[in-house]
Amino acid sequence: MTTVNTNEIALGIESFGDDDAPLVLLAGGTTMLSWPDALCERLAAGGRRVVRYDLRDSGESTTRDPEAPAYTLRDLAADAAALADALGGGPAHLAGIGVGGMVAQVAVLDHPGAFSALTLVGTRAVAPGPPDDDLPDHDQATMSRLFARPMPDWTDREAVAEFAAAGAEILGDDPAAARAVAARIWDRTPGTAPPVQMANQMGMVFSRLDCKPRWRERLPEIKVPTLVVHGRRNRFFPVGNGEAIAREIPGARLLVLNEAATAIPDAAVGEVTEAMLTLG
Repeated sequence: MTTVNTNEIALGIESFGDDDAPLVLLAGGTTMLSWPDALCERLAAGGRRVVRYDLRDSGESTTRDPEAPAYTLRDLAADAAALADALGGGPAHLAGIGVGGMVAQVAVLDHPGAFSALTLVGTRAVAPGPPDDDLPDHDQATMSRLFARPMPDWTDREAVAEFAAAGAEILGDDPAAARAVAARIWDRTPGTAPPVQMANQMGMVFSRLDCKPRWRERLPEIKVPTLVVHGRRNRFFPVGNGEAIAREIPGARLLVLNEAATAIPDAAVGEVTEAMLTLG
């Protein structure tokens, strides 16, 4: 773990593999731990330098006021391009998961020279708020169950981990894996202030971001090889969102994981790794 200074902020990063290998840059969802350790390790074993990183206001990256972020989606996209440049070695294969996938789409559109390939996992092409009429929205029964739960004591590590596990079960993800990741996120969150802990665990900063102007209409401008990965059982961003992205980016490959929801399960790590390595 270390930090890299870009755009007058520090971004927390973790590296895997040979520093001279082609760079795969992984933009986190809530934090970099949205990307499984096993996937990072297997990409590195496949001859890549893998760097996963925390977005602003999460993990080891600069945290200021997650309740009122003073930056936009396009600033986060610029961070990705600046980080790729700071790490060196030529254009990077950029991958984003969840809200990190939105950052990745905008980054490749706004900074095309910085990236050589694009992987988008469990994301959509509009944010925040309701989707376009032709895109499926969050499963409302699932959302009702998620948000009916009382918030945990964010200063209590075990309570936060249990809250994450229960949420994963509602979403169709692995509760045990979610519990373990939540505990790791809690341990590396800068302080126990409830707004900061909540932002790290739930990515609530993103719901407050300025995401204008829209970028969906620009997807046909993406020229780099693109892989779209989506869980068939994703109730947060249903699979129609990934299907739409794959249709609208020229030449994109769609990989639907039939047994996956929002997270990349252990059983799918090999398939996702192989697809990413094939992409470049």
